[in-house]
Amino acid sequence: MLAPAGTIPKDCNRALDFERNRIAVVMIRLARFGARKQPYYRIVAIEKDRARNGRSIEVVGTYNPRTSPASVELKYERIAYWQSVGAQLSPIVAKLVVKNPAPVSEPAAA
Repeated sequence: MLAPAGTIPKDCNRALDFERNRIAVVMIRLARFGARKQPYYRIVAIEKDRARNGRSIEVVGTYNPRTSPASVELKYERIAYWQSVGAQLSPIVAKLVVKNPAPVSEPAAA
């Protein structure tokens, strides 16, 4: 039997409830930009099941491997925040963070 016009079948409601209640695993990983053979990467916080260049939650840095030496810019406060709420670093981003530690700010003289 067909459902009346304007109503959603019960199976669809179950799928919608699943989508509303799912817990998104957040990753901090690279998203590729730039022209062909000229890669430029953004370091983004993104849901794990999204495509490589899919819609990200937040851009937390950039990485350009074509400069000599490779340039890396990171927003350390935002990376620390995302890790505190459970985000996981991809292996490459983890290496970039280790190789480029946050600058140590010296305490102001009193």
